[in-house]
Amino acid sequence: MEQNKSSVPLMPRESAKFISQYSKNVSINEEGVKKLSHMIIEGLKSGEISKENFFNHEFLPKEYDSKVIDWIFVLNTLNFCFWRNKNDNHWEVMGESGYFALCAAIKRGLEEGIPILDPSYYSKITKNELENIFRSDINNVEIPLIDERVQNLQEVGRVLLEKYNGTFLECVKQSNGSALKLLELIVADFVCFRDEGVFRDQKVSFYKRAQIVVADIWACFKGKGLGNFHDIDALTMFADYRVPQVLVYFDAMCYTTSLLNSLQSETELKAGSEEEIEIRGCAVEVVERIVREIKSQLKDSDFNAIQIDFYLWFFRRQHANKLETVPFHKVRTIYY
Repeated sequence: MEQNKSSVPLMPRESAKFISQYSKNVSINEEGVKKLSHMIIEGLKSGEISKENFFNHEFLPKEYDSKVIDWIFVLNTLNFCFWRNKNDNHWEVMGESGYFALCAAIKRGLEEGIPILDPSYYSKITKNELENIFRSDINNVEIPLIDERVQNLQEVGRVLLEKYNGTFLECVKQSNGSALKLLELIVADFVCFRDEGVFRDQKVSFYKRAQIVVADIWACFKGKGLGNFHDIDALTMFADYRVPQVLVYFDAMCYTTSLLNSLQSETELKAGSEEEIEIRGCAVEVVERIVREIKSQLKDSDFNAIQIDFYLWFFRRQHANKLETVPFHKVRTIYY
């Protein structure tokens, strides 16, 4: 009996290629891809873009030992949906917003003696406990999707206790230095990381948070020791709501007038909708093309999609005001 076309998801790279071929609302502009590639090449030559520049922030861990593996896993179990509507107050912790507010909240919790990295604790965490960990600098401003964050922590905590001796380090050891194997383990065993959808009757995947777990370990350990993955290039960029905004800003990716109007009017897209999948899929494919362009120009380069993603994400933070001219797609989801 022939297997249903959509029963097994394509991996993120293949998903992106498939989506970009059939996309109606989002297109890729080769001229923009080349211009952005050239800008990144100049950054590589000047040293502005370097592996040493990633995973370097006051609220990120400084001691790179086995404990940091559990920190990275907890962080990315919670690393999603920080956007706000235009007139809403930011959720802020210790003066930081978004992802770095999450990092700051976890660091503060650890300093207060909360065992936030211990699955025996967070597998039973309550909403009140997590609200305290994520309390904002501004009164009455709550981190979005608090119930989903509680559920994620409880779920992954139970799996770690049942299958991995209470530590994500066991998963890393079982991957035997393969980024792809670690990705597959995460997606197979931790349901909240299973970032998949259906496009044109084909099951597709992005695995944004699962890929970031692997990439953060690689970046944190600078590709050595626990971060030494022989197939790190198997990972794609991390399809979120911010990097596509940068790609549109640089004309590497374009939206139809109707989609652009919809995003400008602050319309929320539905998770798994055609438009959302096209934005994410085309963004991944643009970065794949940038990687190929850079490797064709710099023959011995070991540059990969992770570094491009990190660079573009930080570019958006550094030039936030400039990029406000380009709307980002808004989706309430646990996947990014």
